[in-house]
Amino acid sequence: MIDFNLIGKKYGPISFKYTWKDVVLYALSIGAQAGELSFIYEHAIGGLKVIPSFSVIMGIDLFLRFTADMKADLSRFIQGEQAIKLHRPIPAEGEALIEGGITNIYDKGKGALLVWRMNIMTGKCELLAEVEVGIFYMGEGGFGGDPGPKAESLEPPQGVEPDFTVSGYIPENQAALYRLNGDINPLHVDPDFAKRGGFPRPILHGLCTYGHAVRAILHKACDGDVERFKEFRARFSGVVYPGDSLVTQGWKEEGGRYLIQSRTDRAVVLSHAYAKVE
Repeated sequence: MIDFNLIGKKYGPISFKYTWKDVVLYALSIGAQAGELSFIYEHAIGGLKVIPSFSVIMGIDLFLRFTADMKADLSRFIQGEQAIKLHRPIPAEGEALIEGGITNIYDKGKGALLVWRMNIMTGKCELLAEVEVGIFYMGEGGFGGDPGPKAESLEPPQGVEPDFTVSGYIPENQAALYRLNGDINPLHVDPDFAKRGGFPRPILHGLCTYGHAVRAILHKACDGDVERFKEFRARFSGVVYPGDSLVTQGWKEEGGRYLIQSRTDRAVVLSHAYAKVE
């Protein structure tokens, strides 16, 4: 059963301390290569830069506090959407304060959609980033609640060549490496656990796929400048396996917005997605 009293309950702020090693590990875990010195070398010219989607792992501990309160069956949690909004570049090391909570619970029929939002702040309470997660709790819908706002159509234009395309191979050890960021669900490493979940083998974290897309946007739409990267929202619509090839494409619109889509050779895996850059 869903405890609707959790709507509006504040969690945090809690401290998230990190060093340049955490920043570099994250970059490598979403596919950063040896030539991307700005993101993997602590003595890079101009200083080490933080890939904006590092913000999604900064709130893992806070989210786990919420799930402990909820007493939910986590095997029925499916991450549906992810969004980040950057207000300033994330420092390469230091301490951040994280606070958040559930803002809405929508009735989607077969499941409930939980909207979880977090603010990530500096130690001086300056806002660094906002993070929003849409989580489907399967089997908990049909309670007669608000179905939520209708999603904006964000399909790429038919027959129009993308403004950028980034293709990359997902190494067999990518999920095992990404787990070291703190997202240790055995679904991503244990073959027996994956089969119990209905998958033939361990799957890549959705947020790892999301990070790969952020890297593509950062390099192709922002020329590697983290200060130009402002926002990215995406829906998880398919599964990526280690060993797949992942293609991310972007179609430029007005006002610094790009429609984004990521796919493997089997299916689209990130859809209804857009990025905002300067």
